[in-house]
Amino acid sequence: MRALRIVAAAGLVAGLAVPGAVRAAPRVLRVGTFRGKAGDFTTVQDAVDAAQPGDWILIAPGDYKERGDYTHPGPNGEAGAGVLIRTPRIHLRGLDRNRVLIDGTRPGSAPCDSAAAAQVLGPVDEGGRPKGRNGIEVFEVDGVTIENLTACNFLTGAAGGGNQIWFNGGDGTGTVNLGAFYGAYLSATATVFLGADAPGAEYGIFVSNTRGPGLIEHTYASNMRDASYYVGACPDCNTRLRGAHAENSALGYSGTNSGGHLIVEKSEWDENATGISTNSQNNDDAPSPQDGVCPDGRTGPLGTRSCTVFRRNYIHDNNNPDVPRSGTAGLAPVGTGIVLAGGRDDTVFANRIANQGAWGVLVVPYPDPGPPPPVAHCQGGLPSGMACYYDSWGHDVARNHFAHVGFFGNPTNGDLGDLSGQHDPGNCWHANRDRAGAPSSAPADLQKTHARCGVPNAGDSITSDLADQVICATEVFGPCPDRPGHHYPRTTQVRLKPLPMEKGMRNPCKGVPRNPWCP
Repeated sequence: MRALRIVAAAGLVAGLAVPGAVRAAPRVLRVGTFRGKAGDFTTVQDAVDAAQPGDWILIAPGDYKERGDYTHPGPNGEAGAGVLIRTPRIHLRGLDRNRVLIDGTRPGSAPCDSAAAAQVLGPVDEGGRPKGRNGIEVFEVDGVTIENLTACNFLTGAAGGGNQIWFNGGDGTGTVNLGAFYGAYLSATATVFLGADAPGAEYGIFVSNTRGPGLIEHTYASNMRDASYYVGACPDCNTRLRGAHAENSALGYSGTNSGGHLIVEKSEWDENATGISTNSQNNDDAPSPQDGVCPDGRTGPLGTRSCTVFRRNYIHDNNNPDVPRSGTAGLAPVGTGIVLAGGRDDTVFANRIANQGAWGVLVVPYPDPGPPPPVAHCQGGLPSGMACYYDSWGHDVARNHFAHVGFFGNPTNGDLGDLSGQHDPGNCWHANRDRAGAPSSAPADLQKTHARCGVPNAGDSITSDLADQVICATEVFGPCPDRPGHHYPRTTQVRLKPLPMEKGMRNPCKGVPRNPWCP
């Protein structure tokens, strides 16, 4: 895809110069002290405030208790950010991925402190309620790059928050106001879980309301109550996520109302409740629905009408009920590799899916009970009272390899599941393989009856055994007690995963103009 050919962060930003403008040479603003040489600033927010388009900000190893939200109000009345970026085309880079910490905990506390008393929930609103906090937020400016650092423990409050690293193109507006962006060698985590209804960390790396081109690569995220990774609220996201590793979250990946040019590839998803989930929803991530069809009748990367592709991922062991969970993410069907919920025209291609107790790939409708915010109007769905019902069709599931899937042993648990109404085109399933033989499926023999793409068909009905199992697995209508034929693991005690050491940039000075830290 021509729009997604991002060669490197520096090249991306350099291509965004304003025609006819005379631009000064980029400066290097240094934060902290590196190898005995003091920088220009002691906080990242101060450096960001001083930066001009094209400048670099280098961050020395250290624990930065950033508090930009106490001096910079959050945009549109939302929770603010420890570091808020509203200047286009600046480069933010840490000199050590594992030792540059953008930390939401209280000044004077230990790095990424797990104590409840160490958590900071942001400035208070007029009613005296903490507003919540985001970590690093890029708000509606193009060409920003963020590299080689870790963000931790930014939690929700009365005005939202809970996003560790956020490329925000207009959250809640139903409009797309963010262009090119780049993130690499990033880690995002939380070391504290205060409860499903208490303040918490919602998302690790979050992208919303973008038209791209955007690229997120070589990243890790864990311990999120919603999703380690999120791309949403973009009809043509023009975004690629690759080299990601998501662990110990309700959802490894979540994508609400995201589509068009969007590729999630060559990543690992494990120890979550559900590995990958994409859906339509009648909420503030407008406009709905989630639709992977290529814009303007174009052809996607696999020669089909679909431009939203989940390919060559390793999805395994997402059977963990003891992850942090809250909100609708709490309905994630534990034990499932990929869920396509209420969306359409997505491609699931050449993934390895292993050790999943419930289903490998599950296509289901999404009934959103509402009430919706003013920006949402049930586009692409069927209004029914206060609910908006999104069915799921046009998906192409092909050439995936399964091993040891469905071991919970409930009826319909297995490699493939299709719960959908009659549509033209319906979903198609072909050339998938199971190490033990022919892939199992519900309804039976999907790869014989639904092998052809682009033709009308339907999956199982909402009165089928598959529907009964999905309702039990998600507990969408209430508790489903453990009994024979309805056995799904339930939360006993939330456990958080320690942040592992991750591979950083080999040479953090590469591409940076000469400066005292990079001579």
